[in-house]
Amino acid sequence: MSNLQTVLSREQILEQVVSNKKFYNNNQNVEEPNIAAIFSNSDEELLAQIGYKPELKRHFSTLQCFGVAFSIMGLLPSIASMLAQGLIAGPAGCFWGWIISSIFIFTIGISMAENGSSIPTSGGLYYWTNFYAPPKMKTLISYLIGNTNSIALIGVLCSVNYGFAEEILSIVVISKDGDFDITPAKTYGIFVGCVLAHIAITCFSSRNCAQLQTASIVVNLFVITLYIIALPIGARGHYKPASYVFGEFDNLSDWPMGWTQVSASWLPAIWTIGAFDSVIHMSEEVRDAERAIPIGILGSIAACGVLGTGVLMVTFFCIQTDDIQGHLLGSKFGFPMAQIIFDVLGKQWAMAFMALIALAQFLMGASILTAISRQIWAFARDNGLPFSTWIKKVNYKLSVPINAVYFGGFMTIFIGLLSLAGPVAANALFTLYIAGNYVAWTTPTFLRLTVGKSKFKPGKFYLGPFFSPLIGWISSSFCAYSFIMVMFPASIGVTKDTMNYTCVITPSVWILSYIYYYFYAHKFYHGPCKTVDVEGEYLEGIDPNDEVSSEPIGEKISLTDVKVLEKV
Repeated sequence: MSNLQTVLSREQILEQVVSNKKFYNNNQNVEEPNIAAIFSNSDEELLAQIGYKPELKRHFSTLQCFGVAFSIMGLLPSIASMLAQGLIAGPAGCFWGWIISSIFIFTIGISMAENGSSIPTSGGLYYWTNFYAPPKMKTLISYLIGNTNSIALIGVLCSVNYGFAEEILSIVVISKDGDFDITPAKTYGIFVGCVLAHIAITCFSSRNCAQLQTASIVVNLFVITLYIIALPIGARGHYKPASYVFGEFDNLSDWPMGWTQVSASWLPAIWTIGAFDSVIHMSEEVRDAERAIPIGILGSIAACGVLGTGVLMVTFFCIQTDDIQGHLLGSKFGFPMAQIIFDVLGKQWAMAFMALIALAQFLMGASILTAISRQIWAFARDNGLPFSTWIKKVNYKLSVPINAVYFGGFMTIFIGLLSLAGPVAANALFTLYIAGNYVAWTTPTFLRLTVGKSKFKPGKFYLGPFFSPLIGWISSSFCAYSFIMVMFPASIGVTKDTMNYTCVITPSVWILSYIYYYFYAHKFYHGPCKTVDVEGEYLEGIDPNDEVSSEPIGEKISLTDVKVLEKV
């Protein structure tokens, strides 16, 4: 008889759960969401299964969804920004490094596309983490991933706008025939002006932001086409041999040759073909999300991988010097790409090309701030950020989370102060986003392959029970390697001038996030909140701003629709 336990009624269990603020209004902990993407009849029905009511209008088409990622990748501007890193391994090292890392990046895209097709929500990565993680750890892990993804995306905007500032200054240097000094202060000034312009553009209506993606696709393709045509014409008769392009492996660092070929040579593709999770953050604004998300992610990765191979091939065939270290990496223009174009086409064409590249880079920034604002808004919707009540407000007339745009923009300006410490510190702006995003990208996939395997329900895009896990493990392994790789300094002898600040910033984000969560945020953030409107009565809950409150703070939740876990 001692083993007998009182059996509570369903209503009594529900009452005990919702009266505990640890679980209140958390549809992942109080109830098991029944998400069946492949059987949903509409985007709104699927979003309701996930637990959210629609607050943003679906103005984005599949093409524009692709355009968000393709614009952020900004192929030619991004290659221009990272070419110096790749050339450390020599032309062939950079070329083959691009191809190899592009293939690995595509595996990440496949896994993310499967996750996005199954559960398309703007919160994406931290929501999936919460969904697949073990019950006792899901809230904390998802909180850390939400913060990591937010900071990483801000790092993307920092690096994009820093590259834009360098491109603008290179135009000035070319126009003055090298008689102009580039200083960190001048670079940061242009950086700040660019961010402020992006804030203004992104606050336009969601429809205008969608149309901007179409314009960005056209601009990027035009610049790439012009470059591929003009450079060979300008270099006519002075091409490098194929043995140079495909077989010239160098080591212009003090690291061993092998390490340079699998680190510096891979960075151009790893940095350029990134931020494709931006497609995920537009999930609640794109039509037919479970189909459009895989197309947007995989289409943008494939397009940049193939076109980037062509751009690098043309670039290396047209190099007019054998002195990579002195003439290109040590260019007075501060930009190897600017020097290559100048050598081939002359001063006026170099200025024109750098202006077009800068325009495409500027559009990249506008697109990434759009994606940043959606991630920040989604995380604030679940009370994951300080000032969440203010950040998650949406301007329903424009269908834009304007406060999230402000927050993302001004955080970019703040983190961008790192560039004032000099070029080495500024390089951390580039690797910061790689480190943070690769952790955020692989965590939900790793959890889906392990502890959350039984919870995964495929959407319209799925490679099947054999290839899906295989590719998932390959992508997870590559992400782990890339995370470790970008922590290494540029030189073996580490000094304050060669220090890689990424290994400080990224762990600091996790440590500070955990401290903030432990002492304060656990009162507010309990995982994804259920905001979908359902007929029924208000449940009495606890206001997260107070220790005790009887005021209703949740949305309407039907008692009959709540599925309580067997063990509470």
